Amino acid sequence: MKDDRRPSPDALLERAARERSGKLKIYLGAAPGVGKTYEMLEDAWAKRRDGVDVVIGVVETHARPETEALLPGLEVIERREIEHRGVKLHELDLDAILARRPALVLVDELAHTNAPGSRHPKRYQDVEELLAAGIDVWSCMNVQHVESLNDVVASITRVRVRETVPDSILDRADEIELVDLPPDDLMQRLREGKVYVADAGGERALANFFQPGNLTALRELALRRAAQRVDQQMQSWMRAHAVEGPWAAGEHVLVALSPARDPAALVRAAKLLADRLHASLTAIHVDTHRAIGPKMQARLDEALRLAERLGGTALSVPGQSAVDEILAYARDHNVTQIVLGASTRGRWIERVFGSTVHELVRRAGPVSVHLIAADAAEPERGTRQIEVEPPRATAWAASVLLVAAALGVGLVIEHFTSALNVSLAFLTAVVAAAAIGGRGPALFACVLSVGAYNFFFLPPIYTFTITEPENIVALFFFFIVAVLVSNLSARQRMHAVSARRQARIQAELYAFSRKIAGVVALDDLLWTASVQIASALDVRVVFLLPDRDGLRVAAGFPPEDTIDAADMAAARWSFAHARPAGRDADTLPGAKRLFLPLIVGGAVVAVVGIDRDAPGQLLSPDRRRLLETLLDQTASAIERVGLAGKVEATRLEAETERLRAALLTSISHDLRTPLVSITGAVSSLRGYGDSYDPAQRDELLRTVEEEAARLNRFISNLLAMTRLESGTIDAAHDAVDLEEVVGTALERVRPVLDPSRISFAPEGDLPAVRGDYLLLEQVLVNLLDNAAKYAVTDEQTAPLVTITARRDGDVVQIDLADNGPGIPAADLERVFDKFYRVREGDRRRAGTGLGLAICRGFVEAMGGTIKAVESANGAHFVVRLPVSQ
Repeated sequence: MKDDRRPSPDALLERAARERSGKLKIYLGAAPGVGKTYEMLEDAWAKRRDGVDVVIGVVETHARPETEALLPGLEVIERREIEHRGVKLHELDLDAILARRPALVLVDELAHTNAPGSRHPKRYQDVEELLAAGIDVWSCMNVQHVESLNDVVASITRVRVRETVPDSILDRADEIELVDLPPDDLMQRLREGKVYVADAGGERALANFFQPGNLTALRELALRRAAQRVDQQMQSWMRAHAVEGPWAAGEHVLVALSPARDPAALVRAAKLLADRLHASLTAIHVDTHRAIGPKMQARLDEALRLAERLGGTALSVPGQSAVDEILAYARDHNVTQIVLGASTRGRWIERVFGSTVHELVRRAGPVSVHLIAADAAEPERGTRQIEVEPPRATAWAASVLLVAAALGVGLVIEHFTSALNVSLAFLTAVVAAAAIGGRGPALFACVLSVGAYNFFFLPPIYTFTITEPENIVALFFFFIVAVLVSNLSARQRMHAVSARRQARIQAELYAFSRKIAGVVALDDLLWTASVQIASALDVRVVFLLPDRDGLRVAAGFPPEDTIDAADMAAARWSFAHARPAGRDADTLPGAKRLFLPLIVGGAVVAVVGIDRDAPGQLLSPDRRRLLETLLDQTASAIERVGLAGKVEATRLEAETERLRAALLTSISHDLRTPLVSITGAVSSLRGYGDSYDPAQRDELLRTVEEEAARLNRFISNLLAMTRLESGTIDAAHDAVDLEEVVGTALERVRPVLDPSRISFAPEGDLPAVRGDYLLLEQVLVNLLDNAAKYAVTDEQTAPLVTITARRDGDVVQIDLADNGPGIPAADLERVFDKFYRVREGDRRRAGTGLGLAICRGFVEAMGGTIKAVESANGAHFVVRLPVSQ
């Protein structure tokens, strides 16, 4: 049986990508002091003894003597000095290492945060750039710095670690070496002062962090994380080598985020689950059109960005029901695990208003649902869980006016109907208030309506007292109905607002696609994209294109010619590395703008920068996705413009090649033929001149003269065409006598066409035409020469060529016709193309195919027109020139 097992394409691509970059080895420990740096230096010495070029970029010894003893003898790249708030800080000199280009560099403290002003905010990003340059890197870190384990470590040690490393860095590592030490041995090292300098700080660390339970838990986490990476490497190797294994078809973890909880904690918990299951991660937020404040929105946006940094996918979808949208996405994308925070609301509140958690668990079906404990996902202290943006004052005022109007209507109609029907007027006011201002003004209008209805219409009137039981029931149900109607109307209003917003976004995308569809010039395309992005996102936009000096500003809105040095550095980095840089990015965040690369066909063709004056986050995830969509359309349009340019260049190249071939053909035939005749005649005269009678010698000389004139016309046509193509024709606009110029042209063509066989019949007294005498003479000569090639000379009396001229308003029309075979209808326009020759029959006429092209160029230079018209007898040309004033 044939073996159909094949390597996984994804595994092969991953393997190929790793082969092109440097190798990363991480020394992972459970806690400080286990000997990670010491182990790394010992291995570095072994590499150096094997002849490997090893340098030290950063090594932190923490004044430990046994570690410092391993430093002498290893080359150290001096660190870069940065002054921050009067303090001199020393950071990794990334440029010096890139210039030195060692085979292996040691970069300690992978989770370190760089000083402000560095190229990257985090040291692991420096390591990524070194790896991209093909340099191997060894580094060290503790398990509490792993991003997805941050919450777990905080719950174990009661210490929140602020410096973290994304899990993708560990997944990127080619090798993870676990440096392990039993808790008792580590605590003994701490007491002996081998972990920290012996002072009160070591005692506090021993009393707080370095506890047997904490160290055991951290040791377990380190062991599990290292084993997980080994398992991932094994599976990747098996897939790349088509080895069958027992792995699952594929897990997919979906984490549902809510702004009322700590969404970042939910993302980290979901990432931890996804890593355990070797699953992909997606973070989703369902926008149910509930107004939330800027703090809550910022936390939600940060959680979505965290999901992307951890290697997952983040999205926000609109919908009326969070449960429906979550389950719909789960069904469409084969989600196997759903993570969400446990409810903190009371049991009775959940029974009355329902529970998203319970409904999701009940309807999940085969999808597993994981609930994260409340204290693992609780909001930070001092932060309100729900922040509703208050409506504008006009909405509250409108509620009062609407209730007053309903009261007026009720006072009018109460004389014609019962008080119960009057309540409909107040319900109308509540609905209108909800449509105008939302839920808050609607509830306010509801309270006002209940009070007004009780005070003015329920006996005893003009008091808030109710004496009849049925009125109490009526008022109670009126209030319930008013509340329900206000909520429904407010929700409908929010849906309408969201729908209008989505429709506006879709309309902007459609309009943008329509605008760029017909753009053929790159500058116009970039200007159109700048205006569209600026108007859609309310930002300033600038496009930069590469040139010989680096990058130049190609377009922008508002128009801007230059950008400062910090922004230009971020733009160059983004262009060189095909990654975002600048504001809100991981690289050069001190820049004023955020720069994003435009990638076409795998290559960066441009860089776009955006900024705005408002502080804080530049773009929310939704606006960021809109920007990426606009940039994708722009990149596609740039590719289309580039392809159109290539097609045009190819066409011009093919046309040039065709013209070159035609020119070579013409030169090889029309230049060589008269030269052969001239050479033959001259050699005959020189060698056998005495044997020829005078008539024969005269015939040979006439042949030399005619062929020389023919050769002169050929050279003149080539020179004339060169002048036309270079644009150096400067036609005069003099008054030219047509009969005089026709006579001169007839004398010039006498050697090829007998003037007696040419009929010239002007109609009436012709005025002078406005033109250039010499150019017009050459036009007539070329037309007559063309007629001489095709005219039928069998009839000895009929004219070969007929020339007529007449005035037609402000122009003089010249018609020139011969008695030859004529021009096919399909070739009437093409005969004026360079080197074009009408398909010959059995006999090839001499000529270059330039004469008629020169005629058109000269006539148009004089402000006239020339065309070939269909005729039953021979070729017929019409020249129209303006009358001289």
